[in-house]
Amino acid sequence: MKDTVSPFLVILICLIIFQSCELPKEEPKKQLPPNIILILADDMGYSDIGCYGGEINTPVLDQLAGNGLRFTQFYNGARCCPSRASLLTGLYPQQAGIGHMVYDRGMPAFRGDLSNNAVTIAEALKRGGYSTYMSGKWHITPYVIDKPDKSNWPRQRGFDKFYGMISGAGSHYDPRSLAEENDYVPPSEDFYSTTVFTDYAVKCIEEHRRDSPFFLYLSYPAPHWPLQAPSKAIAAYKGKYDKGWDEMRKARFKRMKKMGLANEEWELSPRDSFVQPWSENVPDKAWELANMETYAAMTTLMDKGIGRVVDALEAKGQLENTVIFYLQDNGACAEELDWIKKRPNSEDIVALAQDDVQTEMIPFTSREGKPVKIMKEGWPGPADGYTAYGLNWANASNTPFREYKHWVHEGGIATPLIVHWPAKIKKGGELRENPAHLIDIMATCMDISGQQYPASYNGNTIYPMEGTSLVPAMEGNDLEREAIYWEHEGNRAVRMGKWKLISKASKKNSYLWDKTAELELKDWELFDIEKDRTEMHDIAATNPEMVKTMAQMWLEWGKRTGIIPRPSKK
Repeated sequence: MKDTVSPFLVILICLIIFQSCELPKEEPKKQLPPNIILILADDMGYSDIGCYGGEINTPVLDQLAGNGLRFTQFYNGARCCPSRASLLTGLYPQQAGIGHMVYDRGMPAFRGDLSNNAVTIAEALKRGGYSTYMSGKWHITPYVIDKPDKSNWPRQRGFDKFYGMISGAGSHYDPRSLAEENDYVPPSEDFYSTTVFTDYAVKCIEEHRRDSPFFLYLSYPAPHWPLQAPSKAIAAYKGKYDKGWDEMRKARFKRMKKMGLANEEWELSPRDSFVQPWSENVPDKAWELANMETYAAMTTLMDKGIGRVVDALEAKGQLENTVIFYLQDNGACAEELDWIKKRPNSEDIVALAQDDVQTEMIPFTSREGKPVKIMKEGWPGPADGYTAYGLNWANASNTPFREYKHWVHEGGIATPLIVHWPAKIKKGGELRENPAHLIDIMATCMDISGQQYPASYNGNTIYPMEGTSLVPAMEGNDLEREAIYWEHEGNRAVRMGKWKLISKASKKNSYLWDKTAELELKDWELFDIEKDRTEMHDIAATNPEMVKTMAQMWLEWGKRTGIIPRPSKK
């Protein structure tokens, strides 16, 4: 009889062999660097949104702040173009080539076009494998209708996808210089800037492949004038502002103190001398109220748009590992649009066809053929009205600070900064009082992404970053820096610790357009920002050495960054 092997023995041997063979271990999924979303609002006061003391309904921003951090002493560049250039490059505006607006004043710091010695956040992150998207307002290169030089358009400065406005202000229903990728395009029939730019941002998130991180720059033109919004959104604010701007300022300051955004010892700056008391017989009160109601509606619509971005992140499981920054490009805008002079007669105007590209910042007619009317000739809200809320409401939007967009007092340069990052910020709702600036966003993006800021790019030497990463501040630590500097239209400032030195441009500042003159160490105000952030008590006379030291610091910075000598070309 032949020997046979028990089938049980065969099974046992197979089990032993199987167990002794180690299967290859599955590689753990590599944790990608965080996505980064940079959201910029246009022409807003420090205290407008709810989580900074405002009565405007901004539940999404309030929730992001509640789960994240609020910086209380974050600063911008006092004006749209310089702020955007600084934000995207980590340099002071003059180093980025945009010391003023987007026209050439004959010197590198005031060329009005983004410098090749600067690199954008998109360019820097793209080198490290980030996908890069932009939706909204660009405004850091000249606007040219025919045969534009596109070397500084978004697609040429690091963005994989772009839809938005190349230039600055314009109708929210029919914007000038609307472009998709590298071409000007007409708006869709139901175009409204906040809605459509949100749509594009959401689309970029939804279509993004999950094998790489992304950077999204969502640059809303709202609520910059013209004050335009759908009637339903405006109706939600009917009667909200009937008590006027004086009561609005008082109520905001009270809320800011309660929130810890303002110290008890700070004084509410007085109503601007050009603002009429609301209790007196303010002319055209209904028109004034309609402006503020529309401005508030525009802000709430933007907040809803940001909510859709957050929803898109949640739907893709990306919210936890996404850093969201929200900030504003300058303080509230007091412009009254009184510089708009020449307008054609209505009978001479021909309405644009739906497929025509709008080339005017202020359209002559709406697409429906109605003449566009300026300020009190028109009405805020619809496409045929072109208004701004002006000095009156801007004074309240900037509660409790002095001055406005253009100037470097706190009302011109203070901005909210909300940082939301669930993966790292575990204790939400806290305030950070570290003085910080737009130049710090690039450094922060490099830090959190693990990327190296380039010394050269496309064959050009790149200026070193001016800012410092905000990550230490997010973790509750101090930021190491000597000072922060400003210059815009001859307005100058230095912030060093608790001290702030300011000089407001005026006709007596003869250096303003003088190409050769050195700045004299005079015409400076000094403030202790810890005790007096509303800049009510100038202590320059009792601290002459501090004034001299800081003024000299500003002078050296001005020479280093190309501000001095000044351009003679206005």
